[in-house]
Amino acid sequence: MSEQKYVKLNNGVEMPVAGIGTFLLSPDEAEASVLSALQGGYRLIDTANAYVNEKAVGRAMKKSGVPREEIFLETKIWPAFYEQEDAVEKTLQRLDTDYIDLLLIHQPAGNYLAGYRLMEKAYKAGKVKAIGLSNFNKEQIQEILDTCEVKPAILQTEVHPYFQEKELKAFLNKEGMVIQAWYPLGHGDKALIQEPVFTKLAEKYGKSNAQVILRWHIQAGNIVIPGSKNPAHIRDNFALFDFELTDEEMAQVAAVDKDKRYYTNTPEKLEGYAKWAPDVDGQK
Repeated sequence: MSEQKYVKLNNGVEMPVAGIGTFLLSPDEAEASVLSALQGGYRLIDTANAYVNEKAVGRAMKKSGVPREEIFLETKIWPAFYEQEDAVEKTLQRLDTDYIDLLLIHQPAGNYLAGYRLMEKAYKAGKVKAIGLSNFNKEQIQEILDTCEVKPAILQTEVHPYFQEKELKAFLNKEGMVIQAWYPLGHGDKALIQEPVFTKLAEKYGKSNAQVILRWHIQAGNIVIPGSKNPAHIRDNFALFDFELTDEEMAQVAAVDKDKRYYTNTPEKLEGYAKWAPDVDGQK
């Protein structure tokens, strides 16, 4: 079993550097995946209002037998709920927990400043241990920094070897914020995963190409949350702590950056996000 590593956030909270994501998983899939992950040594679980599987994640945490204080639970508030005073309380109820380790604003859509104030209130009340942002760009992050009382600890955004966000990471480092990568494997893009540099390093270390990429993320200071419903993949995605890339190999990976993202926010998309309300109360 891999031994988890942690990073200290700007408020002193320690967060695991590798976890499991539950994006696009049905409640049954999310429950099975989270249970498998926790039993395999994972301690970071990522979900969101919009994934409509928070109840399932909460069930898996209970079933796992892992003490709640050992689990780092992360979820995200969706734009439709930014102005609802009880949004955090309802999220806690769905997850069946007394507190959330990390709560994020999911999208820079709608009244996200109101959403951030909701999170600050929950943080001050001890219902949330740390707060942060998801899918915000540099200008939007600066807007939060200029108005916040509690500084965001994390930015969750698209990062992978084809889209390394070096300039944004330099800005975040300066502000004491950590980057967390979704799509850490580039949305499963075979062209990325089968890059010759990863194949060569995988052969050298007796690992898969995906494991080499995830190890690169961790050494580059990125927290990773690859999602999977395959128990073997879940296990392999956590076997990252028994090898280390050299500085030269890290530089070789840095050289494959193409500034290529797989997902983009557009004004139309953000407007749609602000209007759409996921059926969080109807979930299993």
